[in-house]
Amino acid sequence: QVQLVESGGGLVQAGGSLRLSCAASTRTFSSYALEWFRQTPGKEREFVAGISWSGGNTYYADSVKGRFTISRDNAKNTVYLQMNSLKPEDTAVYYCNAGGVPSIPTRGPYWGQGTQVTVSS
Repeated sequence: QVQLVESGGGLVQAGGSLRLSCAASTRTFSSYALEWFRQTPGKEREFVAGISWSGGNTYYADSVKGRFTISRDNAKNTVYLQMNSLKPEDTAVYYCNAGGVPSIPTRGPYWGQGTQVTVSS
């Protein structure tokens, strides 16, 4: 069982930055690929970014490529999502996910509770 807890969401103006964190409670954190998804009301949850277990490979949705950066610190059991040049359309609840295949992408069985990101115009 993997428990994930996101933090770092909030309200920011367009063009601003936020960094999301996702802390995992598992001894096997370094064996999991990790992903970020986001969801707005009435829409499907969509893939945002993913990172391999080693951190050597990263993957991004076209809509965030060049603006968002995913990284991980296996010593701290934490994955990050640095979000720059934020746009109002980035407004969503952001979820951390573990155990999927980010190169496809597919979602794994473990989810965090989500953190709200709101970008004002």
